[in-house]
Order: sequence, then structure tokens, then C-alpha cells
Amino acid sequence: MATFNLTPSNPSTFSLSGILGLEAAHDWISIPVSMSYIISLLGNFMLLFIVGKEQTLHKPMYLLLSMLALTDIATCTLVVPKALCIFWFNLKSITVGGCLTQMFFLHMVSFTQSAILVTMAFDRYVAICNPLRYTTILTNARVTKLGLVGLIRSALFILPLPLILSRLPFCANHIIHQTHCEHMAVAKISCGDITVSRMYSLVMAFVVSGIDLMLIALSYGLIIRAILKMSSKKAHQKALNTCTAHICVMLTTYTPGLFTSLTHRFGQGIAPHVHIILSNLTFLIPPMLNPIIYGVKTKELRDKVGKYTSRMCSWGH
Repeated sequence: MATFNLTPSNPSTFSLSGILGLEAAHDWISIPVSMSYIISLLGNFMLLFIVGKEQTLHKPMYLLLSMLALTDIATCTLVVPKALCIFWFNLKSITVGGCLTQMFFLHMVSFTQSAILVTMAFDRYVAICNPLRYTTILTNARVTKLGLVGLIRSALFILPLPLILSRLPFCANHIIHQTHCEHMAVAKISCGDITVSRMYSLVMAFVVSGIDLMLIALSYGLIIRAILKMSSKKAHQKALNTCTAHICVMLTTYTPGLFTSLTHRFGQGIAPHVHIILSNLTFLIPPMLNPIIYGVKTKELRDKVGKYTSRMCSWGH
């Protein structure tokens, strides 16, 4: 990714501004940012460790949870270390190749996460609407293949973005008003025509997210229909409980992402620091909350976390 063709007039490095207008508060802002990063890493690595260690959790649902945890680790790791370098050491410089590489992986991981959430919705649909055939429809091998398809789809759809940008001229202004290389923030500093780049990113965001959300809505429509047909109240409750965690994760993932995407393109009256903070929260909040949501809402996982936590406490004594 670092060998993009650059026109002779192009710079070899860009400069990331940090949070515009709040430079004096960078040290204070770094505290919640670094804390949320530590919580994200601890939560997601603990989830991966427990699922890996416990044979009883080697099932499609927990394999999907592990995939989600990997995307969460990747998301915050792609953003936070560079942001902290800006906040603590004022290291704002980033090579053009490095910037386009960061942008590619950031957007690719976001699209992959969306594909995993669709597969999770399908998993819940099969578990509730066709429980007797669950083990034959959703095997670990099939879930792994679906994850790989989601990853390849994301890479193919996102690859044109850095390729289009690499062919644009960047003249006098090399300052990206962001803490990371987000597509629209990079595109805005070009002195060339960014119409193709802007339209492609908008179409991709709406087509991919739109199709994924439609598939999730379809799954939940069928789930709700199946729940309404259940006669027992206990069965109702059990079916709803299996979906709660997934719904919460979807809300934490899609809501900030769509909101940030729309404000970046259509919120011209919004102050720059608000755009930057919102964009960072999109990459900070879901990785921090997702393992907590599943840890609290999934009894099997909660029991295993309790088991390992008590074991660690007994070792401490």
C-alpha cells in the first residue's frame, strides 16, 4: 500500500492537526482516550482468551464474537496510538503512503465489522426460527468462510478509495484536520476535483451499510414473527434475551458511524473540533462497549469470565 503513484507536485508527508481549537487540552483529552483504549484491549483480549481456552465455547456464536473482538482491537489500534503521539509528543507528521494505508485498513475493518454483524443476525435467526437445524446450517467452518467473504468484500470495495486519492494533486495545504487519515478529511485537502472520490465513498457507505442493514432488518422481522407465534411467555423471554446483546452492539456500531459520516458530508455549520471528536468516538466507543455488552448479556460467557476472574483473584492471594 505504501507504493502508490504520486504526481511530482505531491508532498511526501501530510500533517495531522489533532483536535482543532482544543490543542491546549490535548493532554487532558489523552486521558479518556488512553483509558478507553486500555479497556478495549483488556475486554477484547479477555474475550478471545476465554473463547480460545473453553472447549464449550467453540461454537458459531462465539466464533463470531471472536471475529468481532478482532475487528474491535484492529479499529482502536489503527486510531489511538497515532492520536496519542499527537497529544503527547506533537508528532503530527505521517507519510502519504502511511496515511493511505491507515485509511484503507480503517475503512476495510469497519466494512468487515458490518459483515460480521449481518452474520450474527443470521445466526440469531437460525437459532430462534430453525433451532433443530442450527448445528447443520451453521457450522464453525461455514461461519469462518462467511467471515472471509466479508473480509474480501470489504477489501475489494475499499481499495479504490486510496487508489483514487493517490492520483489527486495535493498542493499548498498538507494539513489533515483529523487525528487519523479518514477518507473525507484527506480528500478535502486536495486541490484537484474530488467529485469521483466523494461520490464513490458515499455510494459505498450507503450501498454496503444499506444492504447490511436490510439483511439485519429482514432477519429480525422473521425473528419477531417467530417470537409472536410462541405460546409460552418463558420461550418469548428466552428468545428476546438471545437477541438483546446483538441489538445493543448494532446500535453502538452503526449509530455513531452513520451519524459521523452524514455530519462530515452535510454538516457544514458544525465546528471542526466537533467533527474530529465525533469521528474519534466512532472508533473508540464500540470496541470498548462490545465485550462489556456480551459479557453482561450472555450468561455462558459471563459464567466463564467469573470463573477466570475468581481464579486470578485466588492466585493473587
